[in-house]
Amino acid sequence: MSKVLHVVVVSFYVLTVLAAIVVLAQIGNSYYSLPLEERCFHPANEMLKPSGWLGHGLGVIGTALILTGLFGYMGRKRLKIMSGLGLLKHWLEWHIFFCTLGTVLVVFHTSFKFGGLISVGFWSLVGVWLSGLAGRYIYLQIPRTREGRVMSLHEMEHLQTTLETELLLKYNVKLLDEKAFNLFELKRNIPELSIAEAIKIRHITQQQKVLNFRIRHLDRMKRLMNYWHFVHLPFALIMLIIMAIHVGVAVFFGFTWIF
Repeated sequence: MSKVLHVVVVSFYVLTVLAAIVVLAQIGNSYYSLPLEERCFHPANEMLKPSGWLGHGLGVIGTALILTGLFGYMGRKRLKIMSGLGLLKHWLEWHIFFCTLGTVLVVFHTSFKFGGLISVGFWSLVGVWLSGLAGRYIYLQIPRTREGRVMSLHEMEHLQTTLETELLLKYNVKLLDEKAFNLFELKRNIPELSIAEAIKIRHITQQQKVLNFRIRHLDRMKRLMNYWHFVHLPFALIMLIIMAIHVGVAVFFGFTWIF
């Protein structure tokens, strides 16, 4: 996937989630703003209540999105048969998109009415989502290959040397030279540089700066990732158990939406 296409895809993810929030809030604003005891008199109650045709549908679709995002990403990480299907970082973004959009739909499915076991499941879902954002940040701080494998220290140092050599031999710019971060300084100190070359130098030095930071903090980030699993996975397990109970009870009592 090219960088331009990647930006388009990520932008689509963000805009889709924002659009879902805006549209659903607009549809149900007058309903959701009412006290719980007054909602049964609202004309949209039969549509927006958790067992209504739209409210129920949001729960079904949201749950399907969360499960698809969760097990799809897990399969890409752990199953050899899926190892060649795209880059892992793209799957992670897809996982975050599906689970975030699914969470939004589930929140509107509840009509912001929480109680009993469902409240435990809901807050577990929120915990999964929030810890997932933290995990995304930690994940990005650990250098990886294009395939998503964690780079060894030797590979990082080799990449560091490669970037340093490219700067010095091609452009006669020392590594992390502050002038390399400013296009105007570059052009003034090296007049023969084209704008494209100056942008390339700045990009390389920024890469090197980020790489240096990640190498210095590598051990810390790996420890944080290990600790993160102890937070994220229990929330996910509780959420899945309560989700299964909730769906099972709903089906048992005949709440099968359009099926």
